[in-house]
Amino acid sequence: MSSGWPPARPGQAVGLLGGSFDPAHQGHAHITREALKRFGLDHVWWLVSPGNPLKENAPAPLADRLAKARQVMDHPRVTVTDVEAKLGTRYTAQTLRGLIRRYPGVRFVWLMGADNLASLHHWQDWRDIMEMVPVGVLARPGDRISARRSVAAQLYDDARLVGPASQMLPQMEAPCWCYINLPLSEASSSAIRAKGDWRSS
Repeated sequence: MSSGWPPARPGQAVGLLGGSFDPAHQGHAHITREALKRFGLDHVWWLVSPGNPLKENAPAPLADRLAKARQVMDHPRVTVTDVEAKLGTRYTAQTLRGLIRRYPGVRFVWLMGADNLASLHHWQDWRDIMEMVPVGVLARPGDRISARRSVAAQLYDDARLVGPASQMLPQMEAPCWCYINLPLSEASSSAIRAKGDWRSS
């Protein structure tokens, strides 16, 4: 790989956790550590986005968010990246296509909170996401019912991998998704911004 791209070998299972991380916090770190264990992942990459197309307000500068994320998530199997900026992509489906081309043979798993599953059908090319890579869904406070009744969950009900088999997720062919309940963290980026502990411009 060229400089600045995270390393990965064919056959490795790499979880992808995308977001603005504005700012990163212990809730992100918590679900990442759980994802490593529960989904049998070799690595997790945080994809710190240049900007979130679904949010009206611009996030803090990318360099600041990357620095904070690296401070929060210090783990030998987790890499904080700006690959979306390198790829020049704005949407998750575009990012996945670019990574699959660049890393042939790597078994990517898209990671998301249950709140994102509930709104996934609003995402650009959302069905392509489900069809390209397995998806690991991590339950967070208040999101269980809405996520399980979501458009995506219902449409791909037959592709759901039951929780006890979650370690198999990286080896499954898409579409395949797995929903797991976690010991929960209430931390949120919006709450941190509201307290004034992080600048958003």
